[in-house]
Amino acid sequence: MRLALIVGSNREGRFAPVVAGWFLDRAGARDDFSVDVVDLADVELPTVLSGRPGAAVHAELAKVSPRLGDADAFVVLTPEYNHSFPAALKNLIDWHFTEWQAKPVGFLSYGGVSGGLRAVEQLRQVFAEMHAVTVRDTVSFANAWRQFDDEGRHRDPAAPEAAVTSMLDQLAWWGAALREAKSHRQYGG
Repeated sequence: MRLALIVGSNREGRFAPVVAGWFLDRAGARDDFSVDVVDLADVELPTVLSGRPGAAVHAELAKVSPRLGDADAFVVLTPEYNHSFPAALKNLIDWHFTEWQAKPVGFLSYGGVSGGLRAVEQLRQVFAEMHAVTVRDTVSFANAWRQFDDEGRHRDPAAPEAAVTSMLDQLAWWGAALREAKSHRQYGG
């Protein structure tokens, strides 16, 4: 199953690569997923949406749209900025529609005391509007910068290891179920 990890922060000095590396080690140990990393630091979509984008926008979309379309499932890695998720992430979501439809989405979040969960709750509403299915279990890191050592290893891995296993199991089930359903009948959303 093709899993796209969307690294939702493009902020300078971001902590996202540490969390992404931790996640990729876990997802890479499974034989049911091949992971493609879509890092928003590498995508420059304009914030003005257009029904007729120019050549430069088409070039940026060409970097990411086919990869989202090919994915069977998504994990969205998001920090929490000001009780919400980053603008770059919302922009990516808004530039696409059919790529999200009838596919499962899991969340990997980090932040201060809330661990990014306020951002996740808002993203659940956004992805519901995109006709995606969000899985229940998430992985979140409160005060994330304190939970990882200088090599990106989690200091107390038992709870996050259990959480990521549960989330990936749910994504695998929903991804397979939705892929099979779409093979019998086109999604009509």
